[in-house]
Amino acid sequence: MAPGVSSIGISPYFSQLFQPFSAFKSKCSRSPAVLARISNNGSQPSSNGQPSPTLTQKFPGKPEADVVVIGSGIGGLCCGALLARYNQDVLVLESHDMPGGAAHAFEIKDYKFDSGPSLFSGFQSRGPQANPLAQVLDALGESLPCATYDSWMVYIPEGEFLSRIGPTDFFKDLQTYAGPDAVREWRKLLDAILPLSAAAMALPPLSIRGDWGVLSTAGARYAPSLLKSFAQMGPQGALGATKLLRPFSHIIDSLELKDPFIRNWLDLLAFLLAGVKSDGILSAEMIYMFSEWYKPGCCLEYPLHGSGAIVDALVRGLKKFNGRLSLRSHVENIIVEDGRAIGVKLRGGQFVRAKKAVVTNASMWDTLSLLPKEVIPKPYEDRIKMTPQCDSFMHLHLGFDAEGIREDLGIHHIVVNNWERGVDADQNAVLISVPSVLSPDLAPPGKHVLHAYMPGTEPFEIWEGLDRRSNEYKELKAQRSEVMWKAVERALGPGFDRDKCEVKLVGTPLTHQRFLRRSRGTYGPAIKAGKGSFPGHSTPIPQLFCCGDSTFPGIGVPAVAASGAIVANSLVSVSQHSELLDAVGI
Repeated sequence: MAPGVSSIGISPYFSQLFQPFSAFKSKCSRSPAVLARISNNGSQPSSNGQPSPTLTQKFPGKPEADVVVIGSGIGGLCCGALLARYNQDVLVLESHDMPGGAAHAFEIKDYKFDSGPSLFSGFQSRGPQANPLAQVLDALGESLPCATYDSWMVYIPEGEFLSRIGPTDFFKDLQTYAGPDAVREWRKLLDAILPLSAAAMALPPLSIRGDWGVLSTAGARYAPSLLKSFAQMGPQGALGATKLLRPFSHIIDSLELKDPFIRNWLDLLAFLLAGVKSDGILSAEMIYMFSEWYKPGCCLEYPLHGSGAIVDALVRGLKKFNGRLSLRSHVENIIVEDGRAIGVKLRGGQFVRAKKAVVTNASMWDTLSLLPKEVIPKPYEDRIKMTPQCDSFMHLHLGFDAEGIREDLGIHHIVVNNWERGVDADQNAVLISVPSVLSPDLAPPGKHVLHAYMPGTEPFEIWEGLDRRSNEYKELKAQRSEVMWKAVERALGPGFDRDKCEVKLVGTPLTHQRFLRRSRGTYGPAIKAGKGSFPGHSTPIPQLFCCGDSTFPGIGVPAVAASGAIVANSLVSVSQHSELLDAVGI
């Protein structure tokens, strides 16, 4: 759960084989309140909160590279680290004083906060069906120690209960809170979709590339297992597999699932996974999640030392293969010469040359603002400007004493106030993470660190134009954060006292816009399954490529990791790509 709402599912990578390539037109010849900080005049403070010069920090090595990556979010780091693994000279440029983008961690008064993702699974898996980020880390030779658990607390209009993942436990909750009809429909759903999971997981995300070489690295390599999965399903299952690329609501309707609790619960799961309800998420993504959460022996994972440990592992992998990362290196413009992207200009005027490619990990709207207007084809500009945006976030970061808080607190809590309004309505669903439950080093001894947020549901319009120092802004923060405070009080119980919190930070859409450099503080493109598709990774400008949540496969940690891997794979030869797949055993 996160900016990126969830980091669990995998998008249907095999769909790349069924879509016309927006092929790489030019190949390589061609949160919260205290995210990485920036002062009002644009200067960037260091980690101790003191202003740093606006001039770019001198980065390691010469001001050029084979590939320059703009932004060190998870997508940018995955792309850069894999390119370094492919023996490319890579320079990742990050505007802030710490890497990680929306997934970075920050520290205040010895409390270590996650700024974004907090719900994970699949890090310990290996092989073709592993989480895309796990595959990237495997390729880099990096491990990520995790604590495991199997449940989260749910607070919904029907009541509150501990929801466990696994094949049988949820039936007990259904019997208690919904009745026998819901149990029957849930069993009917599992019987119908679990056989489809082999097809949904048939292609490893690390095998995908953005050119016709994918027919070798993915198509030919994994065709036997894909065909086998269809054969094992039989005629009915194979026919059902055609639904993988449609909205999950189509499967719900075809099975005639009518129980309100079941339909609301499926909307909630889709929302946790991708920030949309069941009518907006691809069936393949939901089916993969079901195969991960409702199989014997399944578990959820939280990285020891926090989500910042993921970023640290990717940075280690980048540097292990001689890739470079330059912090406080703000890109002001992408330089285009003779119609091709040849590098970037930094704040302060320094030019950094990209000999093969520039890869931007910024959103599609923010990338557009980096380009000279005269080089942007009108249809490309119009398509980006017409792409709807998800709403933004409200965040609440707290550090408090654990005394009086129940010992069986648990790491995750989900509060839905009103089903009728929809889980995606503003001020309705609050997600709470208390990671110090599993990783005590994130807080001082005897303390807890907490992150509550409303993901992708806070409208930017009511905040737009406000002066962050004004009383109007402060009053709106207090008003719009109250629903999070009440959710936290409900989850933590009577032993919690908001007035005694040692750290209290409220983040707004303006916080998101300012510190994450996200257009209008958005969560990402609001592209619904069946109504549109996420763009590919090439652009109309040769040698300029995009990764991250504005590109295929979409929003969420696994998706952005996959997007970075796809771009990296596409910038090297098919033989290099195949050698990497052989090396990691997929």
